[in-house]
Amino acid sequence: MLESQRERVPLNDGGELDTALAFLSFARSCVLKKVDGLDDEQLRRRLVVSDTTLLGLVQHLTDAERYWFGYTLAGDLRYADVDFDMVVAPDRSADQVIAGYRNAIADSDAHIRAADGLDVRTARPVNDEPRTLRWVLAHMTSETVRHAGHADILRELTDGVTGR
Repeated sequence: MLESQRERVPLNDGGELDTALAFLSFARSCVLKKVDGLDDEQLRRRLVVSDTTLLGLVQHLTDAERYWFGYTLAGDLRYADVDFDMVVAPDRSADQVIAGYRNAIADSDAHIRAADGLDVRTARPVNDEPRTLRWVLAHMTSETVRHAGHADILRELTDGVTGR
């Protein structure tokens, strides 16, 4: 099957932050492409034994953005207890979940840009010690890429659409 959603990886190489943000943005974009054009039933469809769905992945990544950049990096207590759940409540629309992800991304990017470089330490510890923004960016990129791969498979099983 032809890859109908293929796009090139970023070629940004203007510095460590520029490159890191480009790859995180690319991974986020890949996740959003996987949910584009699907209806609510398709987005909530369970295709694997676990509770993982396309919409659930988006909700989970929203919580991850808020926790790692909002709480861990910036210290915002509103996000201290996110649950990372993949089960989307029936009363939350797909549009609400996806808009929440977009908003969390914008907030995360604002926290990243407000930081004074990649060596800035997190406001909240990770395993009892602060980490650098560099570490948080690497962690969130790997988390987003991993779930983008899950989304690739779920989208292909849903309607045959493939590509990064």
